[in-house]
Amino acid sequence: MGERLRCPALLDRVMSADQAARLIDDGMTVAVSGFTPSGNPKAVPLALAEQVRSGERRVRLTLLSGASTGPELDSAWAELDMIARRLPYMTSGPLRQAVNGGSAEGVAYLDQHLGMTAQNARYGFYGPIDVAMVEAAAITEEGNIIPTTAVGCAQTYVTMAKKVIVEVNTAQPEALEGFHDIYMPADPPHRQPIPLTRLDQRIGRPFITCGADKIAAVVYSDLQVKPRPLAPADGVSQAIADNIVRFLQAEEAAGRLTAGQVPLQSGVGSVANAVLLGLERAGFEHLTFYSEVIQDGIIRLIDAGCCDMASATSLSMSHEGMVHFVQNIESYRGRIVLRDSEISNSAEVIRRLGVIAMNTAVEADIYGNVNSSQMNGTSVYNGIGGSGDYARNASVTIFMTASTAKGGAISSIVPMVTHVDHTEHDVDVLVTEQGYADLRGRSPKERAALIIDRCAHPDYRPQLRRYFERACAATGGAQTPHILDECFAFHRRLKRTGSMLETGEEERRP
Repeated sequence: MGERLRCPALLDRVMSADQAARLIDDGMTVAVSGFTPSGNPKAVPLALAEQVRSGERRVRLTLLSGASTGPELDSAWAELDMIARRLPYMTSGPLRQAVNGGSAEGVAYLDQHLGMTAQNARYGFYGPIDVAMVEAAAITEEGNIIPTTAVGCAQTYVTMAKKVIVEVNTAQPEALEGFHDIYMPADPPHRQPIPLTRLDQRIGRPFITCGADKIAAVVYSDLQVKPRPLAPADGVSQAIADNIVRFLQAEEAAGRLTAGQVPLQSGVGSVANAVLLGLERAGFEHLTFYSEVIQDGIIRLIDAGCCDMASATSLSMSHEGMVHFVQNIESYRGRIVLRDSEISNSAEVIRRLGVIAMNTAVEADIYGNVNSSQMNGTSVYNGIGGSGDYARNASVTIFMTASTAKGGAISSIVPMVTHVDHTEHDVDVLVTEQGYADLRGRSPKERAALIIDRCAHPDYRPQLRRYFERACAATGGAQTPHILDECFAFHRRLKRTGSMLETGEEERRP
C-alpha cells in the first residue's frame, strides 16, 4: 500500500468501492478521468450500479468525461437508467440506444468538441461538479494523483469538484509515472500562449494537482481495462490505407508537407489502425504523432523504428497491445507523452505544429461536406469527438470512409449529407477504397466531379452523375447546384433497421 499510497494523511480514507459509491447521491454531477475505454474508474461505478440494480437505491446522474468510457460506466449505468445527462462523447451501445429514444426516462446527450470540454466545464456551462472520480497508478506524498493510461479532462474536473474519489488500480503499472504532462491553461482573457512547440517538450507536471484535503475516498482496485477489440484489416480498410499512403507519397514527391516533416493525427478504430500499418509497409521514417489516442499501430511503428515520438491523451490499445506495452514500458519512456485532452486537441497547438489529420466519416456528399456523427440525420451514433478540433486546424485534413455501407446497400457518397459535422471548407482530401480526391483549390462543381469519379462506388456513380447534371441544369450553373427535393428523396428511400440504415436491393443500382 505504501508504494501506491504515499500520503499518510489519506490512510484513514481508504475504503471499499461500496462505501465510496455511497458518497454519490441522486441528481449529482459526476466527472471521471479517462479517454476511450482507458484510464476511467471501474470499481466504484460498478459498485454504484450494483446498489441500483439491487433496488437499494435510485440514482440518476449527469456524467462528464474526457471522451467515451469503458463498459463499467456508460454501459452499466445506461442499462439501469442511471444517466440523466451525458457529455461529451460515447461509444456504448446501451447508452446510444437510450440517447436515441430507447430509454423510459431518456438521456440528454450533449455532443461536444472534445478540445472545448474542459474550458466549457470551467466556464460553468455544465453546472457545478459534485464528485470527480479518477483512476490512479499512485498518489504522491502531497496528495497529487498519478494517472494511469489516459488523462482526458481529469485536471479540470479535480480542480472543480467538491470532492474527489481516487481508485488506485494495482493492475496498472507504477512505471506509468513519468509518462504524463499535465497542463491546465488559464481561461481567456488571461490565457497565455500554450508553450508547446515540439512534441518532446514537457510544459506541465507529471501528476494531477489535487491535495489530500479534497480526496474523500481512496479505493483499491485490480480491475483490468476492457478494450474494444480491433477487427483485422479487411480488403476495404486495406485499400483505404493504401490510398492514404499514395496521397502522402504524392505530397512528398511534390515537395509539400509530408508525414516525415509534420506530426500525424489518426482517429480511433480498425480502419485508422490499418492506415498506421500501411505507413510502416510504405517505409516512412521519422514519423511523429500529435493525436488523441495511441493505438497498436503507433506502438508497432515505434518498435519498427519508423516513429520517433507520439503525444496523445490516451493509450487506447487492444488487450494484446497493452500487454506488449507494459512488458516493454521502459523502451517507450521519453517517446510517449500523455497530456490533457485540452492540450492534445488544442486548436492553437494543432495549427502551430501543422498536423496532418486523418479521421473517419459516416458519409460525405459530392461537394465535400462530411457527416461523422449521425445516422439518417436524426440518431447520433457516437458523436463528433475530436475530429472537429483537428479538421478545422490541421494543415491537411483527410476524411476516410468505405464507399458503401450495409454490405453495399447504401452509398456513403451522397448528393447531400443528412447532417453536417465538417463543412466543405475544412475537408481537404476524401478517401475511400475506390481512391482519393484531393479537393484543395477546387470549386464546388470541380469537387463534385472528382469525388464521384474517384471516391464513389461504381454501382452508384451513374446515379450520382445524373443527379449532378440535373442539378447543374436546374440551377442555371449555380455555385453549389442542388435539387433539394431529389436530395431528400435519395435519403427517404432509406429505412431504419435498428440503429443503422439500409435500403432495398432494388434501390442499390441506379
